Amino acid sequence: MNGVRWKLSVMMFLEFFIWGAWLPLIFAYLPALGFSTWEQGWILAAFNIAAILAMFFSTQFADRNFAAERFMAFSHLVGGIAIISLTEVTTFLPFLGLMLLHCLFYVPTMSIVNSIAFANLKDPQNDFGKIRLWGTIGWIAASVPFVFIMVNWDVVPSLETVGFIDWLGTALGSAKEGDAALRATKYTFLTAGIASLLLAAFSLLLPHTPPRPAASGENKFAWLEASRFLKVGFILVLFVVTLLDATVHQSYFVFADRFYTSASIDIKKNWVMPVMSIGQIAEIATMACLGLVLKRLGWRYTMLLGILGHAVRFGLYAFVPVWYVAIAANVLHGICYAFFFATVYIFVDEFLPKDARSSAQGLFNLLILGVGPLIANLVGPHLIDYFTTTEGTTKHIDFQSLFQIPMWIAIAAALLLLLFFHPPAKKVPDKVGH
Repeated sequence: MNGVRWKLSVMMFLEFFIWGAWLPLIFAYLPALGFSTWEQGWILAAFNIAAILAMFFSTQFADRNFAAERFMAFSHLVGGIAIISLTEVTTFLPFLGLMLLHCLFYVPTMSIVNSIAFANLKDPQNDFGKIRLWGTIGWIAASVPFVFIMVNWDVVPSLETVGFIDWLGTALGSAKEGDAALRATKYTFLTAGIASLLLAAFSLLLPHTPPRPAASGENKFAWLEASRFLKVGFILVLFVVTLLDATVHQSYFVFADRFYTSASIDIKKNWVMPVMSIGQIAEIATMACLGLVLKRLGWRYTMLLGILGHAVRFGLYAFVPVWYVAIAANVLHGICYAFFFATVYIFVDEFLPKDARSSAQGLFNLLILGVGPLIANLVGPHLIDYFTTTEGTTKHIDFQSLFQIPMWIAIAAALLLLLFFHPPAKKVPDKVGH
C-alpha cells in the first residue's frame, strides 16, 4: 500500500505542478506579447472552455471508455507537447490553438487523478486528503525555479569576487525587465511541458484503473440529473453565490501580477510566483482546521468567512497599497478557498442524495473551474484597460478603483448568502424534481 500511495502522491504533485507553472505569470505575459484585450481574454478563457466541455463530454467519456492511467498518459503527452510549443509562438491564432489543445487534454485529467486515487485507496475518506495535499505542494514547488530564472544575472557579481551571502542577496534582489523578462517567462511553458511529459511516462506506472461502464438507467449526461436540485431554494442561492465567488476568485489571478510589479508595490518579477504561492501554503493550514470551524460556526457562517476573505483582500489592495500588506493579504487565500469552495463540496456531499452527489459536484465544479473564471478572464483585461491611463510612455493602472469591483461583488455575494441561504436540518429528498 505504501508503494501505491507513493505513486498517487507523485501523480498529484506533477498534475498541479503543470498548472502552477504557467498560470500565475501568463496574465502579464500576454499583453507583453502585444495581444489585444480581446485576444488576451480568449486565450485566458481556453482553460475554462475546456472545463465546461469536460463537464459535459470528455471527462465522462474518458471515465467510461478508457483505463484511467492510459488516458492520463496520452493526454499529458499531447498536452505537454502543445504547451512546450507555446515557448516559440507569439501570434494570436497559433497561441490560442495550442493553449486550447493543451487545456482540452489537461482539464479532464484533473478529475481522472481523483478517480484513480479513490479507486486505489483502501480508506479514501481518511487517505485522500493526504494524497491531494501533494497537489498543493506541487503548485507551490512550480514557483521555485522562477526565483532564479527571472534573476537579472547581468548585475550579479561573480561568486569568486564576493561572499556567498552578498552574492545570494544580490541575485535574489534583482530581476529581469523588458524583453529579458519576456524571454524568461517563456520558460513557464517549457517547465509545465516537461512536467506534463514526465507525468505521461509516470502514468504508465500507476495502478491499473479500468473504465467504469454506465450503470443501468444512468443518464448519459449526469449533470442533467443534478440540475433538478436547483429547484430547491437554498441550493439555487448557493449556486448563484458560487458563481459570483468563483468570478471574484479568478479576478485575483487576472490582476495580481501587474499589481505586485506596479510602482506602488514594486515586488521584483522573480518573486511574483513565490508571493502568490503564500496563498497555497495558507490553504494547507486552513484546510487542517476546516472541520473544527465547520463544527463551531456551521455551513452558512463558514462559507460567509470564505467570501468575506475575498472582500477583505481586495479592500486591502485597494486602500492599503503597500508591499508588506500586499504580501500578507495572500494568507487570506486559504480562508477564501477552504472556507468557501471546499465547504461547498462537503455541503453537497452531505445534503444531496447519494446517487446524485457526483453529478452535483460536477455541476458546482462547472462554476468553480468553468463559468466563473471564464467571466473573469474575458472581462478582467477590459477592466484593466478601462482603469489604465497613459502619461507619455508610462501607463498607470488605477488599482484602487479596479479592486473595488471584485470587493463589492464579494460583499453582495456574502449578503445574498447571509439573507437567503437557510438549509434545513435534513438532507434534500431524492424525489425533488421528478
